Amino acid sequence: TMERFVWRAPRIIGTGMTKPSTQKNASLTPTSLMKQALDSALQSAKLKLHDLDGLIALPSLSHSRFMEAHHFATKIGLLPQEGLILRTVETGGAGPITALLEAKRMIEQEHVNKVAIVGGDCVCSLPTAEFLQRADTGCMNTDNPNQLSPVIPHGYDTYAQYQLQKYGELCGLKREHFAMVSVLMSQYGSKHPYSLMYGRTPHTLVDVLQSKPVCPMTNLLECARRADGAAAVIVSSTGYVKRMAKEAPELDVLILGGGEASGPLYPPVDTDAIGEDTFSCDKAMTMAYREANLLCSDMDWFGIYDCFPVTMIRGIEAVGLAKPGFGGQYINNAYVEMVSNNGNLDPNKFPINTHGGLLMFGAPWELPAMYSIIEACDQISKKANDRQVDGCRRALVYGNGGIFSHSAVAILSEAVP
Repeated sequence: TMERFVWRAPRIIGTGMTKPSTQKNASLTPTSLMKQALDSALQSAKLKLHDLDGLIALPSLSHSRFMEAHHFATKIGLLPQEGLILRTVETGGAGPITALLEAKRMIEQEHVNKVAIVGGDCVCSLPTAEFLQRADTGCMNTDNPNQLSPVIPHGYDTYAQYQLQKYGELCGLKREHFAMVSVLMSQYGSKHPYSLMYGRTPHTLVDVLQSKPVCPMTNLLECARRADGAAAVIVSSTGYVKRMAKEAPELDVLILGGGEASGPLYPPVDTDAIGEDTFSCDKAMTMAYREANLLCSDMDWFGIYDCFPVTMIRGIEAVGLAKPGFGGQYINNAYVEMVSNNGNLDPNKFPINTHGGLLMFGAPWELPAMYSIIEACDQISKKANDRQVDGCRRALVYGNGGIFSHSAVAILSEAVP
């Protein structure tokens, strides 16, 4: 019935996170960080631990656990508990958005009322050689005799070269447009108190282009920085918020819809085989817009995955902010506007990753799209301070896993009283 549909509508009612850190701490564990983030999210939602009847966890690279959700719930004393549903999701960096859509499904179809999504990692505290070995193993093409390390940066660099070759002459895409992504993100990152860039001087284009080369088309300042951190989000049914909650939560953001799509785990050995059908982002976007019955023009803010600049450029095209091939020009326009505005980036003119994205906020492996969810909630709740987009009512968040291997998109909205 329509009434049941309304009462099962999912809403985000709490968020929490630890501050991303690049200080190595061998005694740190994802479980301890995840517990801190979950406690903060529960407090935000005005809930107790055993109020939860669902929990979704993301796996970590630093401390791999069998059935992470069950491991975490056991460690924090949430188990045993009758009726509790636990799930672990693994779609790489798309994981937080996949988890958000799974929480939505659990509430709509499994009669769950309060679901926690939690993840964390300590990849910064891993010895560098161990980190590289684990990261490389995850996305390595064992059929490629010329596989280069680090595998993931080289994989994205292959796609960046494809993007430049395909759209350079045709659409005016330039190498500098990729570097400008890092410059723009550093402007926003310098304003968020949890960002690794907070309080620091933003990058210049020269800084980025002259930083240490990692791959042919990727320099050090164009790579997301590994960090230790955790985050949590609480999703509830509308029925709980309206009928059962003893105290109304301060945060109330609706999940309108979403979509997911998949692609290859790594680029083909023969790079001439790369084509537009290799990428899944636009397919996930189409599904999300269709389910929410909305268009790109209905969105006020975008959380676009940016582990490397090519993901941001292709993401801008996929969401509909620019036509295919013109994402670089969109970035260039924002950069020119920023320079003409004395180096200040206006969130109303560039409403993307106002927290600094992966490039500046920090990347605890599969977790960063959770930061996009939290920033989207801050924007919709008008709590983003000097990063605020005026009149923000709706937001789109996009997570990307592997090397353009999985795309997950969710559309969020302010709750109508």
